[in-house]
Amino acid sequence: MTFKTIKDIPHTGFGLWKIAPDHCAEVVYQAVKSGYRHFDSACDYGNEKQVGEGLQRAMAEGLCSRQDLWVTSKLWNTYHHPDHVRPAMDRSLSDLQLEYLDLYLVHFPIALAYVPFETRYPPEWSYDPAAESPVMHPVNVSLQETWHAMEQLKASGRVNHIGVCNYNSGLLHDLMNYANQPPELLQIESHPYLTQERLIKLAKQYGIEVTAFSPLGARSYFELDMAEQHESVLEHSTIKAAASRTHKTPAQVVLRWGLQRGTSLVVKSVNTERMRENLSLDDFELTATEMTAISGLNINRRFNDPGDFCEPAFGTFHPIYD
Repeated sequence: MTFKTIKDIPHTGFGLWKIAPDHCAEVVYQAVKSGYRHFDSACDYGNEKQVGEGLQRAMAEGLCSRQDLWVTSKLWNTYHHPDHVRPAMDRSLSDLQLEYLDLYLVHFPIALAYVPFETRYPPEWSYDPAAESPVMHPVNVSLQETWHAMEQLKASGRVNHIGVCNYNSGLLHDLMNYANQPPELLQIESHPYLTQERLIKLAKQYGIEVTAFSPLGARSYFELDMAEQHESVLEHSTIKAAASRTHKTPAQVVLRWGLQRGTSLVVKSVNTERMRENLSLDDFELTATEMTAISGLNINRRFNDPGDFCEPAFGTFHPIYD
């Protein structure tokens, strides 16, 4: 298979966030065996070497070829200066043992002080985590400078597609005003409790594809104490009713809702049975009434919000959403 355009991105990708390095290679290998061909990685996840090991093992055993895979990585906040964009991408490619990326994304619209690879990698959020009171060090690097460096990556041929994560509508409008190469994909948190319908509509209007991360909502955040059990959309009666009618799990219903509204998804599980379950989304369809009801669950509940987690975790108040 050859991914010629951004629209060829496999609709359900495997997310690498929060997978511990010591068993990440095996998880990635099992994900390939389960049928995943889209892998969503990032420098900040701290496991790209192991992701590369898992992918190389799968390819060596003939489970897939490089051309079968769609591999995404992301530019971390500390590498926004144009001088650091290419080296950051090269480091990800080296760790992943790949010659090119299918997609490279600006991870957050947040520019932080540069941390050399030899000092700490991945560099994380705090400038000096060992300090008595660790804080973030924002720097004066414009998103425009960063984007033009991203454009150069695509021109180099080592990145097939470029895009952004966690942008709001204002930043997207602004980006479209200065981009020579418009972003091809926007990755955002989106689930039935945070539908982001206006932002998705705007992106589509600009011809930008949209990928939803954390498509199951709270489930990704329980272990981080960033969500309460009662916030699980999977327990909602609307979801359970659709699951009963379709003879699918609540998770499959929520994921199918995401696909039917025109977004690709990034899902994650280290359980092979659930890996396969999360891919089994093409043999049923939600009705228009069910789609409307699920979209109606929106309460604008954002779980991954720097305005909430940066201050308690990294000593710096740094919101990017109003």
